[in-house]
Amino acid sequence: MQARLIYVMDPMCSWCWGFAPVLTALAEQAQAAGVPMDLVVGGLRQEQAALEPAGRVRILAHWQAVNASTGQLFNFNDGLPEGLVYHTEPACRALVAARQLDASKLWPLLELIQQAFYCEGRDVTRANVLRELADTAGLPRGQFAEAFDSAQVQAATQADFNWVQDLGISGFPTLLAERNGQLALLTNGYQSLEQLQPLLARWLERTTHA
Repeated sequence: MQARLIYVMDPMCSWCWGFAPVLTALAEQAQAAGVPMDLVVGGLRQEQAALEPAGRVRILAHWQAVNASTGQLFNFNDGLPEGLVYHTEPACRALVAARQLDASKLWPLLELIQQAFYCEGRDVTRANVLRELADTAGLPRGQFAEAFDSAQVQAATQADFNWVQDLGISGFPTLLAERNGQLALLTNGYQSLEQLQPLLARWLERTTHA
């Protein structure tokens, strides 16, 4: 029996930051049943111009909504630093590089990127910031930098984006459950742990007793 959970997300998606504590609990629930969780990056935004003041106000309103719904903390004063080009591919690519170099460092790096962006007001689209965060997560800086800049990791990141688009997933966070190649949708969009824990429990029961 081949089974896994697939978390489809973007590190610069505020609802994914709101979902982070729920995801941690669900990952522990699945791991206790012997089911691993993999991460696929979705590519939320690919802007080319710096964020304008009106756009910053609009996004901060989204952050307020996530904070109100989930309780996750945001730095509203320093968030979305001036000059930010809201292009999420570099942060996504950093996660793909970590996934390939040392999968055990993937989840710590994700948490560091999200905390840096949402709580510390740092520009996580910048390669030097991502290299520093990868180093903090325990990835050798030189190896990470080489992988991050490589054509192979760029292609693997685009392959993640294409996979998500081919499935028709348009919103994050999305959590899929896969058993023997068959995908089931646990959630598309934020839901609370109280809503998702029973769904996952039923799927795990069917999977482990199949």
